Order: sequence, then C-alpha cells, then structure tokens
Amino acid sequence: MRLKNKTALIAGAGRNNGKAIALTFAREGADLVLIARNRSDELNQVAAECRSHGVKTLALLGDLAQSADARRMAQQGLDHFGKVDILVSVAGLRPHTPFLKITDQDWHQIQAVNLNSTFYLAQTLIPGMVERKNGNIIALGGLAALAPQKLGSAVVSSKFGLHGLIKSLALEFGPHGIRANMLVPSFIENQRANPEWYKDIGGDFNTDDTEYEITPLRRTGNPQEVANVALFLASDESSYVTGDFICCSGGRQM
Repeated sequence: MRLKNKTALIAGAGRNNGKAIALTFAREGADLVLIARNRSDELNQVAAECRSHGVKTLALLGDLAQSADARRMAQQGLDHFGKVDILVSVAGLRPHTPFLKITDQDWHQIQAVNLNSTFYLAQTLIPGMVERKNGNIIALGGLAALAPQKLGSAVVSSKFGLHGLIKSLALEFGPHGIRANMLVPSFIENQRANPEWYKDIGGDFNTDDTEYEITPLRRTGNPQEVANVALFLASDESSYVTGDFICCSGGRQM
C-alpha cells in the first residue's frame, strides 16, 4: 500500500473529487482527516466507507473560509493522529458571474474558500512537517489556475493566487523535505451542488458537442481519474516532483 503509515487531511471530502481521493487514499492505507462545510450525512458516509478499508478516520464539519474554523480542524487532526503528512485542498467555489455583477461579499467569499483556506490549513500543518522533515501539499486548481475564463474573474484570481501559493511553499519548504504541487482537473463528471452557477454551460452536467470538440480525448473525466493523479502526487512515486502542476483534463489545457 502506497500510503501506509501516512495521515492525510482532505479538505472538501464529502463528495465528488474529494470523496474519490479519500476512498483512494484509504485503499492505499492512509489514515484520514475528512473535512466538509456541511452535509454531515454525506461526510459520515464517506468516512464509513473509508473505515471499511481498515483505516482510521476523523470526520469534521466546519467553514474552511474562516481562519478559526480551518485552523481548529487542522489542529484537531494533529491532536487526534499526532501528525498529518499530507494536505489535500479540494474545497472550492466556482460561480460564473459577470465582473460588474460580483458583489464585495461574493468576491471575499470566493477568495476565502479557494485561496485563504489552503493558507490557514498549511500554516497550521507545516510546522509539524518541518519537524519531521517530510510533508506533502496538494491543491486542486482547475484550469482557472492556468488561464482566464469567461465570467470567471473572481475564481481565476483566487486560483492564480493558489497556484502562486503552492509554488512559494515548494520553494520555501523544499529544504525541509516538504513537497507542494497543484492538480488541475477539468470537465469531470461531478455533481454540482449549485447548478445555477453553470447556466452558461448547462445546469448540472448537461453539455453540448462543443465541450467534447475542444477536449482532445473527446470525453469527460471522472473523479476516480482525478484521485489517481492525487495518489501519484501523494506517494513516493512522485518524490522528485515539487512546485509543479499536473493536468487531468483530457488535454483541454491545450
């Protein structure tokens, strides 16, 4: 098992990519701290499925956009397991909103969830990683971390910032044995909790042929494919990879 004797904290683990990553890490032997903002039934179900693989799991609810909440949950994970080796930051907001219609509240909320939450979690967990001379940070960015997108100024700004944060952590903490990378998924068959954000591309996961035409592999991806890349980045198989990004997008980044 590639993650045996490791503990991973997954922020945004209740569904979709986060759930797939949690289950994949569990199958590979990692104990888990699973975080979601709400929907305790979903999170508890994920935790139960993870435990069925024989790993220890701590499920926590809280608002990652709030410094106190995010740091509290990270510290709870440390207190419960004694260490956290891997941080996977999945939580994100992705509304499609014209720039002139973005409110101050919307802007700050998007930055808080997409960027600040990783800052809060990493700042709480990195001291222990430094002490052990080993650690791994993975953030999910999406194509908004690489290029501007229609109706996405707030999201793109936050994800560009996240990409910069990951590179900065890789540079500053590489000498302490800590790696940091970004995973860039796109066009994944996830359940959208807020379909109203995606009216321009079709509700839940409805799409047209245009989406396929601009994807070289001519198909959608699935959360397990994202989780497979996360596992690679979390494992020793990527031991010389840091400050970088890997796309899981069917080639759409081109």
